[in-house]
Amino acid sequence: MSVNKTRLSFIGLLSSAVLVMAAGGHVIAANPAEELVSEPNQVDSENSQKSESKPKKEAVATLAGGCFWCTEAVYERMRGVNDVVSGYIGGHVKNPTYQQVCGKQTGHAEAVEIYYDPSKTTYEELLEVFFKTHDPTTLNRQGADEGPQYRSAVFFHDDKQKAEAKKYIAKLNAAGEGPIVTTLEPASKFYPAEEYHQDYFARNPNAGYCRAVVRNKVRKFNREFGDKIKKKGE
Repeated sequence: MSVNKTRLSFIGLLSSAVLVMAAGGHVIAANPAEELVSEPNQVDSENSQKSESKPKKEAVATLAGGCFWCTEAVYERMRGVNDVVSGYIGGHVKNPTYQQVCGKQTGHAEAVEIYYDPSKTTYEELLEVFFKTHDPTTLNRQGADEGPQYRSAVFFHDDKQKAEAKKYIAKLNAAGEGPIVTTLEPASKFYPAEEYHQDYFARNPNAGYCRAVVRNKVRKFNREFGDKIKKKGE
């Protein structure tokens, strides 16, 4: 989906505050019934109409699981998720650029802010998808992507999110799926990434990285969480 401009103007405030309540065309995979890419919204007027119809109660989760193109593509398909924005968080430089973050000098992680309806999905379900669709056992690395900007991290917005994430990590470690290296960090200011990064998979499904990496992440979500895929019209 295209980035909601109204949301972006307030996104920094949402990222640093404690919550009160709280990509064009289709790609056909090996399985013809599997739709990997959904069409992004086309015009701002459509976004405005959709924002008016969104539930008044909306929560936000901020997660970093490697390249944000992958994380965004997964959550844009998830039932109960209203919007996903790719960006940078957890660093010490104001208004970082992609080049600066890739230079590993700003301290930021590539992350996504997920706006979701708590009546349709839960924070725990978001965590379940998060830990299943990236590798939380490799420090500062996801596949060939290496560096602190690719760290596995949960940026919690309140004590409840922190406690839920800590509990989920403990459960994974107890089940022998660790050791989990995912960090728990308080949500600091979130900087939306440049426009060309938003809805990257939807807009560039045949780009080399999308074909080699992002598509496999989406397929894994489809296999593991078929019951959580959005239905048409949602």
